[in-house]
Amino acid sequence: MSNGTQGNPAVVGLAGFGLTTLMLQFHNLGLVPEIGAVVALGLVFGGAAQLIAGLQEKSMGNNFGYCAFTSYGAFWISLCLIWILNKTGLFVTNDNEIGWFLVAWTLFSIILWVGSLKISKAMAFTFTTLVIGFILLDISKFVDHKFAFYAAIDLVFCALGAWYMMAAAILNPLYGRTILPVGKPVLA
Repeated sequence: MSNGTQGNPAVVGLAGFGLTTLMLQFHNLGLVPEIGAVVALGLVFGGAAQLIAGLQEKSMGNNFGYCAFTSYGAFWISLCLIWILNKTGLFVTNDNEIGWFLVAWTLFSIILWVGSLKISKAMAFTFTTLVIGFILLDISKFVDHKFAFYAAIDLVFCALGAWYMMAAAILNPLYGRTILPVGKPVLA
């Protein structure tokens, strides 16, 4: 089904980010009581697949995709390793450390959010919901755990935003026209 052009690695990166984020929120909302599936997805699809997609974005000259996919791939692998290390008791990470881990990722995500405003409305939506989700998680760790529920709801929309962009990147070229518009950049 190749047309002789190079494939778009973003479709795999967005798929991995979206699916893993969605499954974690299903867990956080109590729909999936155990975290095993999230850990497996986080290591393989959210982690390794995103890292690979990011490295492919590098070879295509896309610094934004390179940074985003490799970084969030590393985020998922790191988070899964924290859960595994906590479960085994080898290196236990407390709530305060997790809170600061999330704050650091919030600050990092704000940088990419600014960049997303120059890409498309769909990208801006996805990164806006991601930053809001991280901020709500930060508040849940340092102020009130009840904010984790609101973070989970917000991050479901973030995951769906990533999947929307993935679907647009797959369907629009296949149909040779815009089936799913992503919108012009918020900042021209």
